[in-house]
Order: sequence, then C-alpha cells, then structure tokens
Amino acid sequence: MSVLDLPASTLTAAQSDLRRAIEKETRFGVGAEFHDHRAHDVMDADWSVSEVTARLKDKAWAQLGTSGSGNHFVEFGLLTVRQRIGRLEPGDYLALLSHSGSRGTGAKVADHFSRLARRVHPALPQDLAHLAWLDLATEEGQQYWAAMELIGRYAAANHELIHRHVVGALGARVVLDVENHHNFAWRERHVLADGTERDVVVHRKGATPAGVDVLGIIPGSMAAPGYVVRGKGFAASLRSAAHGAGRRMSRTQARKMFTWDDLRRVLGERGVTLISAGLDEAPMAYKDIDEVMAAQHDLVSVVAKFEPRLVKMAPAGERPED
Repeated sequence: MSVLDLPASTLTAAQSDLRRAIEKETRFGVGAEFHDHRAHDVMDADWSVSEVTARLKDKAWAQLGTSGSGNHFVEFGLLTVRQRIGRLEPGDYLALLSHSGSRGTGAKVADHFSRLARRVHPALPQDLAHLAWLDLATEEGQQYWAAMELIGRYAAANHELIHRHVVGALGARVVLDVENHHNFAWRERHVLADGTERDVVVHRKGATPAGVDVLGIIPGSMAAPGYVVRGKGFAASLRSAAHGAGRRMSRTQARKMFTWDDLRRVLGERGVTLISAGLDEAPMAYKDIDEVMAAQHDLVSVVAKFEPRLVKMAPAGERPED
C-alpha cells in the first residue's frame, strides 16, 4: 500500500487519471510482461543459486512490474487513518493498494522443488506425497531456501515497481508505504507450547506476520474494505494473522452462482468502479471481512480502513495463477 499526497477527492474528481495510470503502468494476466524491461536491483542478485532460477531469470525480468490473474489486483481507494502511523496523522487519504507476487517464475520455482521433494521421499503414500520435504541441512534444501528468499525479494520488487510507476504517472509523492509477505517461510525464534524457546521455520500460508507493532494489510474483496493493522505478537498464533478475508466458495461455484448483473449491483451499492475482473472474483464469493477481523482481535489492532473505489484485476477468462 502506498499513501499518496494527492487529496482524497481525486478518487472522484480525477478518476480517469487514476484509471489511465493503472492501465498504462502495469499488465495483468497469465504471461503478462513488458517489452522494455523495468529496472530493479533484484535483477543484479545471484540468480544462479539454483538451476531453476538461473533458467527463468529472463522470464522473471520481462514480467517484473506486472500483476497476475486470480485474486491479484491493483486498486485506488479511500484510506481512513484512525491512529497515527509514523508521521501520518488521522484523517482521510488517497491510497494505492496492490496484491501480486512472484508471477510465473515463483510458481515454477515452487513446482520444481516440490517435484524434487517428492523424488527424495518416494516411500510417502500417494495421498501424502505433497507433504514431502527438503532437509535444510542438505544441498537441495539449501538451494530451495536460497531460491525462495530470492523469489521473495522479486515479489517485493514487483510491488515496488507497480507502485513506483503508477504513482509516477500521476506526478504524486508517496507519504507512507506498507508492504508485507504471505505464503512465505521465515526463520524465527518462538516460545513453543511446552515452554521451550526454539529457532523454527514458520510457513505462513494464508497468513501474514503480526509481531509486536509490525504493520500489515488485511484486504477484503473488490467491494469490501481492507484494514491496515498493527500486530500484537500473540505467541499461540506464532505471531501471525490472516492475510485476507479468504474465499467462502470455489471459483467454479462462484461462476455458477452469480451473474454480471449481481456483480454490477453490489459494486454500484458500494461505489466501486471496476475496470476488469473475472466473475469468480465477485465479492459475494468471499467471507465477511469484518467477521474475519473480529475473530482475530487478539492478534492485531486496526489502525486504518481502506475502502476500494477503482479496481483492476485480470480480465474475465484468464486462468487463475493464485
């Protein structure tokens, strides 16, 4: 999330400018890339840490600064700050929020090492094969960890470039940035249930860090608010919180259950302009974000509320990448 120095009224007074900036400065969908590669020092990192990252470096560079399909989005909205965040005082602001990731390269890296883990553990029953692991003490495990760390940096760079170019197209200045990972693994030290303190690997699938005073973002859907939160460091949740509202039905079910008329009605009621998306991302397919927030009040405190106003996702018909 980037909070801009433009007035919140820009959401209505100059929405066409916001729309042009999104559509010009990022790309959406499977295989989306830029003909002229965008510059970031992540591409100066050592991509030879594994065979798969070395092979995919050029593809990664072409897709740097793009957004995927599925639940990936770029949107402008109204941010209402309730508690001071850094130098940002309470009030209403224009904010840019995105959800993207490591694109096709990240998916291929994950698939490569998952296949490798299954080969290392051929004795696992078929229904447990996807629980195969790579020991971090082995060469394969070290390669995976190095590749994962690199791809995490790449995902963060992807967000950074989306925001840098969209904000730059508006001639605006960023007054606050908030960025956080999910679906990633961290080496951390935790007090476990038996009272012992240990160095562990915490994999937050569908979760995001919520250590003491750690800022995070928990989005709802294209027509529901998201929240900027401050972690409370709750030990029993391994200092974690939900990373979003989460789906309450499958994509297939959503496409069968809802129509575009249903979607347009909900968007109209919430004052949201949709540039593009698939029907499977209809907000009705998601859980109630306020119920989700209430269920984790002991994990995070809300410091700001983000209400989407102009939303772009991959057009209908795209194969979801998430």
